[in-house]
Amino acid sequence: HYFALPTNPGEQFFMFCTLAAWLISKAGHPFEQPQEYDDPNAIISNILSELRSFGRTVDFPPSKLKAGYGEQACYVLDCLAEEALKYTGFSWKRPAYPTEELEEEEITEDDAELTLNKLEEDVAEEESDNEENFIDLNVLKAQTYRPDMNDSVKHEEILQSTTDAAEWNLEVERVLPQLKVTVRTDNKDWRIHVDQMHQHKDGIESSLKETRGYLDKLHNEISRTLEKINSREKYINNQLEHLVQEYRSAQAMLSEAKEKYQEGSGGVTERIRVLSEITEVLERVKQETEEKGSSMTDGAPLVKIKQALTKLKQETIQMDIQIGVMEHTLLQSKLKEKSNMTRDMHATMISEATIGAY
Repeated sequence: HYFALPTNPGEQFFMFCTLAAWLISKAGHPFEQPQEYDDPNAIISNILSELRSFGRTVDFPPSKLKAGYGEQACYVLDCLAEEALKYTGFSWKRPAYPTEELEEEEITEDDAELTLNKLEEDVAEEESDNEENFIDLNVLKAQTYRPDMNDSVKHEEILQSTTDAAEWNLEVERVLPQLKVTVRTDNKDWRIHVDQMHQHKDGIESSLKETRGYLDKLHNEISRTLEKINSREKYINNQLEHLVQEYRSAQAMLSEAKEKYQEGSGGVTERIRVLSEITEVLERVKQETEEKGSSMTDGAPLVKIKQALTKLKQETIQMDIQIGVMEHTLLQSKLKEKSNMTRDMHATMISEATIGAY
């Protein structure tokens, strides 16, 4: 997901190059880790060349990897990761699920509800406390009010004691450390909570008495300061009323001047556009006049005309010669044809005369 969306292109590109280099080295091809100030084009070309060497197709331009994120970056990292897993011989195994033991559900008890089980637990805790050389008050009461003891027997034991006083003192001294009575306080008892609430209430009231004076004094000072500020504001407003009016009038004039300036700037831009068009037409006319003037003052066309005339004269002379030759040839052919015709006529006349003589 880090290379899917853009977060920090510079950091993403450096992380992409570092991760690609590490995967290439894991795939068995030694590849130098890129540094932060290396040429990105060279790094991308090296990575793509290594990717092609693995037989992977690269049908996208290298510039797609400069951002360090996107579909192409994820594709390159996916291919390199697959090649690294192939080279290291990694194989997927079936998952081994740990066996979980079913825990017994604990029944939550309400602290305010008194049940028989809770009483038994309290008695067990009291017995465990007795093991710490402390005698609980409840145990003393239970031992005192045993039902099997008779009142008359107790009075007789008290009235007629056969215990030696010295032994009794020694026994008292021995048992005295164990006669410490402790009364355990339960933090969940509502009476303790009420006592704590009363204590906190007394503390809050005593603190409030001390702080109320300071708060009242601070309130009075703040109210006096606010009154002074209001009076000063009214005085300043009264003294600066004409300046405020002048400022408002000046602001109105400024807004009007801004509107006029905007209108004028619009006309100026239109005139500047017209001026640019006229300047273009003028430049074009100047260029045409310069071309015409240069052509009128230049003697090159006359030279060309003279050369053309001389060439035409030469061609005319050649045509006249050719025409004369053709006329001469035609005349010779006509004369030859005429001589042939006269010869044929004489031949026919002689042949008829000879025929008549016979």
